[in-house]
Amino acid sequence: MKTEIATLKDEFTQRLSSTRRGARLARHLAVHRIDAWGIPYGSELSETAALIVAELAANAVTHGRVVGRDFELSLLLGSGVLRIEVSDTRGERAPAMAGQPAADAETGRGLLLVDALASDWGTTQRVIGKTVWAELPLS
Repeated sequence: MKTEIATLKDEFTQRLSSTRRGARLARHLAVHRIDAWGIPYGSELSETAALIVAELAANAVTHGRVVGRDFELSLLLGSGVLRIEVSDTRGERAPAMAGQPAADAETGRGLLLVDALASDWGTTQRVIGKTVWAELPLS
């Protein structure tokens, strides 16, 4: 499991409210920022990053929410990789893929999607809470 990008070229970090509105804003900010970094809006990489941010942010506000505490979105652009990090304040609730959800289940596919789309993903404990991260190759 990788814990940092070897050569960091640029970085973006934003704290957002732990609400559905905050999760939606995280996705919009992510595609705007990576477009500014030269990854065009609507490209396959931009769309994949948007999906991953949406899933991780939704998990943060659903499972990692503590009333009155925000979550944090970080985007790290390295040589050859885009790393997406979403941090929340519930360190005791580590994400886990519980297997294939039932066909009629309305939830439980988010981390399966992240696992399928990202080249690597994992979690890192923080002093308060945890960070769930995913990496996408730039090529």
